[in-house]
Amino acid sequence: MFTKIIAADGAPNTGSYSPALKVGDFVFVSGQGPIDPQGNIVAGSIESEVALTLDNVKALLAAAGARMDQVVKCTCYLADIADFDAFDRVYRTYFGEVKPTRTTVAAGLSGIKIEIDAMAYVGR
Repeated sequence: MFTKIIAADGAPNTGSYSPALKVGDFVFVSGQGPIDPQGNIVAGSIESEVALTLDNVKALLAAAGARMDQVVKCTCYLADIADFDAFDRVYRTYFGEVKPTRTTVAAGLSGIKIEIDAMAYVGR
């Protein structure tokens, strides 16, 4: 099975993990947050944090040769589940008519409102 570590200029790596891996026909994107390319948290409204987080996911997918419309699964972590509706309004704009499967849970995030990981099917 072919494995390739993926990194992108627009999406920082702030820990001891691979930002994304291409394994066979899939790309797995590690949890992304509202982090700028220099690794700084960009705190803001839930809407701005979701947009930056998904921009980071999108950059990693692009570096792997994948697109947002190839995402089949996302796991989304919200610091405050009361932000769900605002999160969902931004989230849906990043995907086409067929949305990926998704799990959204409240989590004890520190200093950020959102974290999202993703899995895309890219085929051969």
